[in-house]
This record gives sequence, C-alpha cells and structure tokens, in this order.
Amino acid sequence: MSDAAAPVPVPADRRKGRGALTNQTNRYERIAREAAHDGWDIPEDLPPLRTEVTDETPRTVITRNASPDISFDRSINPYRGCEHGCIYCFARPTHAYLGLSPGLDFETRLIARPDAPDVLERELRKPSYRPATIAIGTNTDAYQPIERDRGIMRAILEVLEAYNHPVAIATKGTLIERDADILGRMGRKGLARVGLSVTTLDAKTARAMEPRVPSPARRLKAMRTLTEAGCDVRVMVSPIIPALTDHEVEAILKAAAAHGAIAASSILLRLPQEVAGLFSDWLTEQFPDRANRILNRVCELHGGKLYDAEWGKRFTGQGHWARLMTHRFAIAARRNGLASQLPPLRTDLFALPPRAGDQLSLF
Repeated sequence: MSDAAAPVPVPADRRKGRGALTNQTNRYERIAREAAHDGWDIPEDLPPLRTEVTDETPRTVITRNASPDISFDRSINPYRGCEHGCIYCFARPTHAYLGLSPGLDFETRLIARPDAPDVLERELRKPSYRPATIAIGTNTDAYQPIERDRGIMRAILEVLEAYNHPVAIATKGTLIERDADILGRMGRKGLARVGLSVTTLDAKTARAMEPRVPSPARRLKAMRTLTEAGCDVRVMVSPIIPALTDHEVEAILKAAAAHGAIAASSILLRLPQEVAGLFSDWLTEQFPDRANRILNRVCELHGGKLYDAEWGKRFTGQGHWARLMTHRFAIAARRNGLASQLPPLRTDLFALPPRAGDQLSLF
C-alpha cells in the first residue's frame, strides 16, 4: 500500500467489455491499493471482471435538486453504478460516496433498488406531494443491461402511469423498446417524453467509449419504435467530445430526424473529479495519436482546466470553440426541424388511483 500510488491498469483480458482501465481509489480514501506480484513463479490466471449486484432498500426514491442550470427539480435512480461503462460518464464520482471506485467498480459493482416502485407510490400519496415532471436516467441509466432481469424501471413506469404522473427519461439503452406500450399511452396524454443519447454514428468509436451500450444504429431504431408508439423523442448529442466526435454533430441530427426525433439538445464533455484521470488514461490507450489535442481543446473550453463546475458554464463551456459549436448545433437542428424546447408535460391529470377498501366518490 502507498499514500500516492498511481493507478495501475487492470490487464486488458480481465476488463474486456469495460470502459475504465483502472480501479483507481476514490477521493475520500487516504490510502491507495494496487496489485503486486507475490514473488512466486506460479502462473495465476485471474478471471474477467464480472458484474456484481447488491440490493438496497431506500427510505425515499425521489431526489430533489435546486441547481439553477437543470430543468427539473426531482429525479429517480433505480440503480447506482452503470454497466454501460461509458468512459466519460459524469456520474462515476458518485460511487465514491459508497466507498467504491469511480473506475471499474462503477461498472461492475452495482446497487439495485427493487423496492423503489413501492416507495415511490408512498411518496406520491403523501398529502403534501405536488406533481412535477420526474426525470429518470439523469445520473445512471435505468435501461442498463441488468434491468432486463430486474424490471425495476418498468414497475416504476406502471406506478407513474397509474397516477398520471409526468416523466422524462434519458437513456442509451434500447431495452426501453420493451416499455413502448406504457410510454406510448403516457406520451399520447402528454405525460411522457424520452431523450435518447447518440454520441457518434461510428460503431467502432462507440464500442470503445460506451462498451456495453447498443450500437448507434440500434439507438436510432429505438427512436422510431418509440415515436411510432406515440412517445415524443429528443436526440441528445451528449457529450460532444472535441477532436473526436464534434465533426459528427450535423450527421447525428440528420439521422435522428429521419428516425422520428422531434427535438435535440447537446452538452459538451464534462470531466468532474475522478473522471478526468479515467478519461485521460483511456484516451492515451485508445487514441494515442490525438489524446493531447483532445485534452488541450477540453482545457480551452474550461478556462485552462479539464473541468469548470461553475453553473451556466459547465454544460456549454466557454471561448471561441464553444460558441462555434453552439452556433453549428443550432443551425443543424433548425435545418432538420428539431426543436430546442418542447412544451412542458402535463401535471393536471395527476390523481391518486383508488385502492382496495377505499370509499368511492359519489361524483
């Protein structure tokens, strides 16, 4: 053990299909740990990293925020950690609160909240509750692979539909097509909207950045499935990575519009806390020829730093390149008929469904 041990990459054969190279110690730990050879010349083939899931029983599931540059004030996260493994994910540092690494732990040691639907229903029934759009998928993806077996997200949607409660979902997972029936019914009432993230149209680049996310072509197909079911879809070009994916913005918007998207939004690359080191290491391995160029451009966007968390700047960046990208995006969105703003989802339909034993209203 060492007080200042540099993160050591996990052998490539053990992290196949994962995004991070290391399991670097989180920022709250005083001591870093790294693997070391024990001195014995005995071959030891360690197994590939497998996904481990632990259940958590939450007291509440609706998380509130008062950030001035976020458009929603409440959200739900059915899972902590995300098996998609996107190397740029800004949510990685949240694993530090659990005493885990934002690196490979974030992708392999997941927390599921199977009681979330029941807890949500209790919260919605509180006399003090006032409806407003609940955002889902803003931290970790509710449609990551383990949702196929756990079904927590679908159960949450069933609760929201029963209460006619508005919901906005952000995802990269095409498993959302499974819930097109619910989302279509809610969408036609003005109660549901989906944002599908497409960062690149290049399957090879996507596989490197987002190792367990469905291909860009599959995500575009999911847009069509949802829109045909009756649910409006926004394409989210997030994040835009300078010198790596920024040249694709116009093509992504054109493809999304052709698959039924009616709106578009974007966020520039964010590298908070441990994400900066994880992303830098990944760039050096995957794109050594342009790693320095990409990181230098990112620093230009954030006043000479890899990240600036100041409200109003963290999503858009600053400087000439940021202004140019904003202008390019706006032109391409208008050209493809993609709105930047959509009308708010309805809250006036919210009502508590009757339960067994409840006295029925006479009117």
